[in-house]
Amino acid sequence: MVLANVFPADQLRGLAARKSKPDDFKSVRHPLVDEEIAAGWTVQKRNKTTTRLQRPKSHDRLLEDRVWTLLYRMGFKFLSGQGGAYLLLDEKEPQGPDNQIDVVAIDDEVAIALECKSSEKPRKFGDFSKDLAKHTGLRERFTRAVRHQYPPLNKRPSTFAFWTSAVVATENDQARAEKDRVILLDEDDLKYYEQLVGQVGAAARFQFLSDVLEGRAVPGLELTVPAVRSKIAGTKAYTFCVSPEYLLKIAFVSHRAKGKPSDINAYQRLLKKSRLKSIREYIAEGGFFPTNIVVNIAKSEWITFDRARQEVEGGESVLGWLHIRPAYGVAWIIDGQHRLFAYANHPFASKSLISVMAFVGLDPSEQARLFVDINAEQRKVKQSLLQELYAELHWDAAEPEIRVQAVLSKAIQALDTDPKSPFAGRILKADDKRTDVRCISLTSVFQAIEKGGFFIQKMKKGVPFEYGALWEANNQAILKRTISVLIAYFDAIRTAAADIWNKGAEEGGGLAMNDGVTVCINLLRSIFYHLQHTQHISLTGLDIEELHEVLAPWAVKVGQFFASQTPEQMTGFRSLRGVQGQTAGTRRIEQYICQTEPTFDPPGLREYLDREKAQTTTRAFEEIQAIEQILQATVLSELKGEFGENEQTWWFNGVPKTVRKKVDDRINEEGGKKGGREENFDLIDYREVIRDNWTLFEDSLGRGKGSKDQKTKWIVEVNDLRKPVMHASKGQSLPITEDQLALLRDIHQWLETQVGDPIES
Repeated sequence: MVLANVFPADQLRGLAARKSKPDDFKSVRHPLVDEEIAAGWTVQKRNKTTTRLQRPKSHDRLLEDRVWTLLYRMGFKFLSGQGGAYLLLDEKEPQGPDNQIDVVAIDDEVAIALECKSSEKPRKFGDFSKDLAKHTGLRERFTRAVRHQYPPLNKRPSTFAFWTSAVVATENDQARAEKDRVILLDEDDLKYYEQLVGQVGAAARFQFLSDVLEGRAVPGLELTVPAVRSKIAGTKAYTFCVSPEYLLKIAFVSHRAKGKPSDINAYQRLLKKSRLKSIREYIAEGGFFPTNIVVNIAKSEWITFDRARQEVEGGESVLGWLHIRPAYGVAWIIDGQHRLFAYANHPFASKSLISVMAFVGLDPSEQARLFVDINAEQRKVKQSLLQELYAELHWDAAEPEIRVQAVLSKAIQALDTDPKSPFAGRILKADDKRTDVRCISLTSVFQAIEKGGFFIQKMKKGVPFEYGALWEANNQAILKRTISVLIAYFDAIRTAAADIWNKGAEEGGGLAMNDGVTVCINLLRSIFYHLQHTQHISLTGLDIEELHEVLAPWAVKVGQFFASQTPEQMTGFRSLRGVQGQTAGTRRIEQYICQTEPTFDPPGLREYLDREKAQTTTRAFEEIQAIEQILQATVLSELKGEFGENEQTWWFNGVPKTVRKKVDDRINEEGGKKGGREENFDLIDYREVIRDNWTLFEDSLGRGKGSKDQKTKWIVEVNDLRKPVMHASKGQSLPITEDQLALLRDIHQWLETQVGDPIES
């Protein structure tokens, strides 16, 4: 059995340079350039006799090259060459797809066989069972070939894995892979390790091995050291010294940046390169660290402790010998990751000693709480980070409400990393930089959902007895249901209003932002209320797919509201800030839904609309009154200036006969308003006066373009709105909308610009 096309890494520098670039390059003679351009190449540089061309790699080539480059930078000793490795019965066997492995990496600790699967657009595996069978069918031959060609100092495990990009493994695919002991890695994992290797170089290999070989014993690293056993806060802890090189091989840091939705244990922040550099310089100058690296040994089976003879009995601490039988990922770093990783690839890594305090068997919540306690005192933990850590701190809380909040924190973080989620890459966490796309804070989403009703609706003496639509039997089930429903709901909104959603915080956006998302969550609560109390659907009795089905048409209506908004209306919606603004935005959309579904009547909507109607009517009355006063003063002032102050002259020369008769009839037959003719014009009468004296009023009171009828139509519009406003007290009016009120404001401002305020002058 032969493993072909695998070479020592130090012989692959040229290949590494080519694989590290996203483009392919080649040089051709000048006469062939046009033909190559037609094939997708572009000109990079023209030389004397040849032209240098470049072309982006295909998505499948690019994935393979990125994975290969990552393993090269991690320092694996042997790597497959161009085109992958081949497993051959003998050197004469032909190479083909049945015996090819995309990427192979081998060192003293592990031999890895990787299959890469990519797609231009997100999709599921076509036939995962077939791909899995082909890959695992090579396992026995691969293991024998590696053992024969690269004999290890200690027993070396072989690991098979798939690395995917835009190819999504279903739950069934994941179950099959787990059963066949195949690791599934995706684009998020690749980005995480690329970032990590950029920070700590080849030391990232230990983190990678902790992922793919978690729990497997590390051959040849058994160690016995003097140690002190103590009890801290009721938990056993061991204090001892080891070399940084040793601890690096068994240590593991679960960085939050890794972003696995299922990784409940992640709480650390990604390493900072500038801080690592300064610590490395400190070490090189002979510096040392008097404080402990704090770790958690996952299971007590990895250590034993032999008590030594004590000079003094009865103390809280016991001296003895600690025997470590290490495994990959056995020592989780709670605090001190920068101090430890600064030793990576450092000449002092094997010569120095670092002090370690090792707890044993701390659950993730206790680890996260200890991390916060240590760092909060040093003012290194942002308040927003504590919100993200809620899942780790309270996942196993006894109180159901607190436990649900922990699930919710984890669900929101998962929404940011799930490629199917509308929120993918949009949730702003503690260490992220705000952009026009990543502008929805985890805290705002958490607070919007946490307000109540989604999980537990009623409690009695601390025990829930009425549950919400997202409740399930246990944390993992609640997490799955919450993520699925939020993705389905917001995906329908995004689909209906894609342009506004995609703009985020850019001009023209306003939906995929804190206030917009909060409004949509408020609407989800109202929709659930309607489904339960009006349509009498038991939401807790529905499975996830059934809940999607009853929710879908209502989610579409929310999206249609945003799709129906003009740019000006979206600007107005975006201006609704804070709790009051979010409430107003929620009620607007509820009113929009109610227009097509009259039975939709969430709590408080009618009362809100009544209040809004009264408020908008009052503001509209003030605007109309101001417009009428300005119009009266302007028209009468111009008539008197043109025809004279005497009433007989401006009245008969400037006012049309139909208006004169109407005003006089009112005075004679109805008693009229207080005062004379000037006080008894109706608002619409001024339009007749203006049109009859057009040359006198065109410049000042003509609005818009067209004929005098068109340019005085604004008076008709104001008069039409005057009727419902004036009859509001009799209960005969329809509500004045925000758009109508905005029109009145616009006309008022325009009038003041045209003529000033004749009342004051």
